[in-house]
Amino acid sequence: MTEDISGQVAAARAVFNSGATRSLAWRTERLRAVRRMLTERGQEFADALRQDLGKHPSEAWLTEIGFVTAEISHTLRNLTRWLAPERSAVPLALQPASAQIIREPLGVVLVIAPWNYPVQLLLAPAVGALAAGNTVVVKPSEVAPVTSAAMQRWIPQYLDSAVFVVEGGAAETTALLTERFDHIFYTGNGVVGRLVMLAAAEHLTPVTLELGGKSPVYVDDSVDLPATAMRLAWGKYLNAGQTCVAPDYVLGSAAVLVELARLLPLAISALYGANPRRSTEYGRIVNDRHFQRLVGLLDTADVITGGERDADSRYLAPTVVCAGAASPLMQEEIFGPVLPLVETSDADEAIRFINERDKPLSLYVFTERAEIKVRFTEQTSSGALCFGIPAAHLLVPGLPFGGIGASGMGGYHGRFSVDTFSHRKAVLDKPLKPDTMRLVYPPFNALKNLAIRKVVAPNAAVCGPAGAKFRRADPRKPRPERSASR
Repeated sequence: MTEDISGQVAAARAVFNSGATRSLAWRTERLRAVRRMLTERGQEFADALRQDLGKHPSEAWLTEIGFVTAEISHTLRNLTRWLAPERSAVPLALQPASAQIIREPLGVVLVIAPWNYPVQLLLAPAVGALAAGNTVVVKPSEVAPVTSAAMQRWIPQYLDSAVFVVEGGAAETTALLTERFDHIFYTGNGVVGRLVMLAAAEHLTPVTLELGGKSPVYVDDSVDLPATAMRLAWGKYLNAGQTCVAPDYVLGSAAVLVELARLLPLAISALYGANPRRSTEYGRIVNDRHFQRLVGLLDTADVITGGERDADSRYLAPTVVCAGAASPLMQEEIFGPVLPLVETSDADEAIRFINERDKPLSLYVFTERAEIKVRFTEQTSSGALCFGIPAAHLLVPGLPFGGIGASGMGGYHGRFSVDTFSHRKAVLDKPLKPDTMRLVYPPFNALKNLAIRKVVAPNAAVCGPAGAKFRRADPRKPRPERSASR
């Protein structure tokens, strides 16, 4: 398979170099083709997601198929406006002239997708790259093999000469990273993210990294705790906890956590029934390796509810545990259906706890106190900050999605995707006549010096021979000296 990769990349570059991708018609036709593929083949993609991750068809539509079609529709409605040149004011010294910023496509974009949302996280970045006028090489995750095969089957039929699919594992990814791309978009973990950056450095290729991490929750006693428990359970156990923006752990006072420990099992039952194993709406762990990792972490924990598991079906029940800062569950992103409750005395301690760790991809705060909202807004740093609900910020097309620090770099969705996959080129147009530039051509004289100082560069320190600051056009009027006492 690796021997075909150079040919795929070369084919993508040949299409881009033809100039066809720059037209608005080409871009919109490809976006509609993606939407048509998801509509016409949606059932097959939903079946693939069921086989790979145990996703219910409604969840598959909400978080994957429908998510991408909504992204496409939003982009189609706004793309002409997003691509319009931006006018820029021109200083008086350069008049007459015009200046503008235009967005031009980068070239060939590589998208490396993860397994947890294998439709959304492959196609949503690709949609942005196509909207910006690029060709795309996509690498689906081999950990979701049925979905990967569906992508390989249908993308060439709907998007021939625009999107090229490379299936495979580490060997294929490594081979892809030796190729020259104009942008690399990677979603996954920080270990591989560092390897992607190293490979990109060889060609000075810009990268977008979506890396996840531990997304904390803070809950205080001012909120409706039953409603909070329901929203936490929904955000945490969606896709069996295998979501990069899932609540990773909950901070709160002892009294708040005691009440959440009582309410969360009720919320879990409301969502998935008394026995989630029998629920068609509760997913499964993607493979044996991830299942054993989660079981190993869970075996060190003080379980409040859940904990049941079945290795044959890779079922791990929605679980809530009591944990301390030193718990193994608190050392890495859980990425599964285990929710630790961690006691902190108040908002001050919670903010310190969060700030002592890597900057999270998302931070969720449940409070009705305006001053607490202000403090978390001003005193913490995260890719996103949400009050009163987890994960839902991804559904707002006008918000950028991305991390900061260890949780990633760069952002996308909607207009932010077009910006990510475009170069903002500065364009200045100044006619040759009248030639106002004569004011700055040598040889200089008192009049030109005055014009430069007052009109061309009024805020700059203008220097004469030997670096002496230009003082006045008329040397007969020296400035008064300051007295020593002043």
